[in-house]
Amino acid sequence: MMPSGAPAPETYRPPVRTRPPKPPRQPRTRRPGHRGRRIKIALALVLVALLGWGVYLDQNLNRVAALPADSTAESSGTNWLIVGSDSRADLSAEDEERLGTGDAAGQRTDTIMLLHSGSSGSVLVSLPRDSYVPIPGHGSNKLNAAYAFGGAPLLISSVEAATGLHIDHYAEIGFGGFVDAVDAVGGVDLCVPKAIKDPKAALDIQAGCQELDGQTALGYVRTRATAGSDFDRVQRQREFLSALIAKATSVGTLVNPFRVVPLADAMTGLVTVDDDDHIWNVAQLGLAMRGVTNGGIATTAPVGSTPTIGGQSVVRWDKTRAGALFGSLQKDQTPAQSSLGP
Repeated sequence: MMPSGAPAPETYRPPVRTRPPKPPRQPRTRRPGHRGRRIKIALALVLVALLGWGVYLDQNLNRVAALPADSTAESSGTNWLIVGSDSRADLSAEDEERLGTGDAAGQRTDTIMLLHSGSSGSVLVSLPRDSYVPIPGHGSNKLNAAYAFGGAPLLISSVEAATGLHIDHYAEIGFGGFVDAVDAVGGVDLCVPKAIKDPKAALDIQAGCQELDGQTALGYVRTRATAGSDFDRVQRQREFLSALIAKATSVGTLVNPFRVVPLADAMTGLVTVDDDDHIWNVAQLGLAMRGVTNGGIATTAPVGSTPTIGGQSVVRWDKTRAGALFGSLQKDQTPAQSSLGP
């Protein structure tokens, strides 16, 4: 027993073991340019993929020896001859019935357009297929007869002789590819001025602004069941082709792989070009067509009269105005308003 007032003995406490403090974590050092290299590699892979896709599309383009080797025409700027072919060669019997194309044999030109681009901007001129012009080696006849007589080379020679313009590139658009291209961009918006019902073109369309799918669009650009017949048709063709190109080259289409990929594939089936043309030339065609909708000119070759020759109704150009129109384009100048058709 401890005497009163004595301090209590201290209780033994074992020493507490403490871990030595951890040294501060050093920040992870990144190799200089590591992220930059990864970005460059990714961009290089994307570039290689795009180049490979471009080569694939270029190799799958349809080509034909279109430009005549003996051409002597000279002009400034760049001129495309755009032809809408009514060949049924690639259509099945079911397609012919569905699209209302009929089963006519052979190949003719429903549409003939001349697209000029240069310092004067873009000018799109419809050449009526019934234009009565000299056809080398065949006298004078309807312009589309040149295609029937000698294909694209004779048609180009006839256009060069009639306009004085040198044709640099050729693009031929077929029925089936046209439908696929329109559907690939999700349809094309167009304002239809009047309702049209034409069983021959499988067309029954109401007036008003609306979205046209491929089948309806084909009937719309083919029909002649309106008061102006061929003259109305060439105007519709210009308007629709411009709207299609504008939609195809829009940002909404180009950044959407679900649209641009099938569109590019459809284009290889849609367009036939000259032997020396490539996929980048087709891209240039698209840009020139877009220029038509962005301040360019769309017109028809000036019409002077529509007489009957050899039992056929033909279109004679107004020599004075046609001369002024094509003379301006030959010099890569903006045509005067007074020279525009019809």
